[in-house]
Amino acid sequence: MTTTDTPQADWADPRWGDLALDWVAERLRPHGRHVTGPVEARVRPWSLVWRVPTDGGDVWFKANNPGTVHEAGLLAALARLAPGRVLEPIAVDARRGWSLLPAGGKSLRDVLSRDRDLSRWERILPEYADLQLTTAAYADELLALGLPDHRPQVLPELFEALLDDEESLLLGAEGGLSPEAHQRLRAHRDTFAEDCRRLAESGVAPTVQHDDLHDGNIFVTGDGYRFFDWGDASLAHPFGTLLVTLRSVAYSSELSPDDPTLVRLRDAYLEPWTDRHDRATLRELAGIATRVTTVSRSLSWRRALDTPDPARREYAEAVPGWLEELLAPNPV
Repeated sequence: MTTTDTPQADWADPRWGDLALDWVAERLRPHGRHVTGPVEARVRPWSLVWRVPTDGGDVWFKANNPGTVHEAGLLAALARLAPGRVLEPIAVDARRGWSLLPAGGKSLRDVLSRDRDLSRWERILPEYADLQLTTAAYADELLALGLPDHRPQVLPELFEALLDDEESLLLGAEGGLSPEAHQRLRAHRDTFAEDCRRLAESGVAPTVQHDDLHDGNIFVTGDGYRFFDWGDASLAHPFGTLLVTLRSVAYSSELSPDDPTLVRLRDAYLEPWTDRHDRATLRELAGIATRVTTVSRSLSWRRALDTPDPARREYAEAVPGWLEELLAPNPV
């Protein structure tokens, strides 16, 4: 398991709840708003989310665990660096990993449940790519905020360390990584390092990579789209985003991996980079990036589950599961 210097808060402790609710009330006061009733809570091992009723409509409070604590500071930075691409927080406490957000409206998932118009993604993905291109120049600032470093040049070392973490991989246990798969992954280290080298030398700058961009993490507003839930994010090759995005679209719409719709969405996402790279090269890099990002997903889950919460066991198979995906056929 990983280690962290930030202690896990006891979200069930009434004293913690009182402290957090006081913080919410204090941050609302300058906006002329007041809490009007009890909060509704949703708790996961990696975060707690409150729906807080106020006299000006609901707001949302989020507290991250130590493995995802960077989200609050990252959200504030993205609101400043790429305005209009994320919800502008009412307040954040980056040290404690607390954020207070306005209501975002309907999610893309809500919208698509009534209208399966996948062409929406062709408008969404370039907006997300624009956020990535804008923030690439601030990589050092984002790392200083605690954004995990998954740049291609450091991923091989992270991969090696992950292979040695037999506890997180549930090595040999039910639902975990088999010894045979473990050996195959060890044998894959040189190939993985070469893929990472090609990405590092590609000329496509590392930037913030959401790492879990699907229709449930996008708000649809009257003036565009807002991307939220950045707890899995890292500084990485941008094209790794396509791993989760294309798989989620394929799953929800029952599309085969070679469906032309997925190819079209991939190309729509890559279009903002065509002013400096040819399309064939971009498609090749996208294939490599989605492959190595399976390791990034495994690392993100390991961080999120670095908690004493017994509920972590419900999700523990995600760490070896994503890592083993490195050996599976590549998506689009």
